Amino acid sequence: MSLRYVTIEKFSDETGYTERAIETKIHRGVWLENKQWRKAPDGRILIDTQGYEQWVEGQRGPSSRARTASA
Repeated sequence: MSLRYVTIEKFSDETGYTERAIETKIHRGVWLENKQWRKAPDGRILIDTQGYEQWVEGQRGPSSRARTASA
């Protein structure tokens, strides 16, 4: 079964990113809430695998395109 939302631990196991690297991306705003991660009703942070795939492919949203266009 393929899940859309996974824990940081599971995501780390699947991708090779360390848990610390994932947490750093979240805290620095590289990954955005409700795009690459969500807070579950119980307070746990879950990674949105579809949002991650879009980030990898460079489809983070209008703000990233605007920076690219101005560079």
